[in-house]
Amino acid sequence: VEGKAIAAESHQYYVVNKPVGVVSTAHDPEGRPKVTDLVSSEARLYPVGRLDAATSGLVVLTNDGGLANRLMHPRYRVDKTYRARVQGTVAESALAKLRSGIELREGRTAPAEAGLLAREGDSTVLELAIHEGRKHQVRRMCEAVGHPVESLRRIGYGPLRLGELGPGEARRLEPEEVERLRDVGRSTPATAPDVHPAGGHSDPRKAE
Repeated sequence: VEGKAIAAESHQYYVVNKPVGVVSTAHDPEGRPKVTDLVSSEARLYPVGRLDAATSGLVVLTNDGGLANRLMHPRYRVDKTYRARVQGTVAESALAKLRSGIELREGRTAPAEAGLLAREGDSTVLELAIHEGRKHQVRRMCEAVGHPVESLRRIGYGPLRLGELGPGEARRLEPEEVERLRDVGRSTPATAPDVHPAGGHSDPRKAE
């Protein structure tokens, strides 16, 4: 029992605001700046899921492999929320397509939550939430409805929000925030398929 208590206390949980150009991996053979470099910790932290180098925003870092695996498993349908600046004026018909699912090369996506936040010149700012983890999914969905992404930032992961955390900044999660993440990993939606891809969860190597 004492050993388990010590192990639980050794777990660390951070949220970071990954800047563009930083890779969301713990190791990079090309020597690029890594998201783990943003946290000063002696623990071996790993990102929960990934963002591609061109996407900024919220990444969770932890050494709690059990929780990380549950959060990345498709059966738990953890929402990832993005703010996307896209080319052109987005019509309601395009939003409707995003909300009903988009046919991609590997199959149709699950419906996304999609809303229009602002129109800025020749661009539109959208907020989208998805629970899948296909590679470059948000970019591909927006391009499929005729509005390529100009910039993309993740502002939410499950119950967590980026808030006022600046680019390159990190903070340790509060105990209640960790508990909310655990709640996500405990409850399985009745309608969610029990998918078991290689590794037992959605592929964390696929950058969104």
